Amino acid sequence: MEKIINFYVQYRYLIVPFFTWVGIQLFKVIWDLVETKKLNIKRLWGAGGMPSAHSAVVMSITTMIGRSQGITSPIFAVSFVFAVVVLYDACGVRYEAGKQAHVLNTIMSNPDFELSNMNFNGKLEELVGHTPFQVAIGALIGLIIGLIF
Repeated sequence: MEKIINFYVQYRYLIVPFFTWVGIQLFKVIWDLVETKKLNIKRLWGAGGMPSAHSAVVMSITTMIGRSQGITSPIFAVSFVFAVVVLYDACGVRYEAGKQAHVLNTIMSNPDFELSNMNFNGKLEELVGHTPFQVAIGALIGLIIGLIF
């Protein structure tokens, strides 16, 4: 038992974010199953949806670093800036890319548009980003997990 505790203490900055991600991705599979009545195992590694695993992971590790190293430490500053970039990307760039994919898929599936005759290897992935609410919930989950562990 002591070896397990020592292993956790030594690697907690990897273990906690990893299991945060796994837990949220499992939640997404279960949520999708309840909503659609179909098991979509791709949700385990797919991006997008509620809550944002990216947000939870970066907030959990940033909170853990802030608690252990202090919020004035250089490593906390690096982690905080990294977290802000990830949060912005999750609800900004990737969310907009998903909306654009939806528009393109609509155009390509409409036979009245010239683009519908173009040959593509399937539909573009539309669920690649998050709404600000999904990012906020993910960040809140990460903050709570970081405070607990």
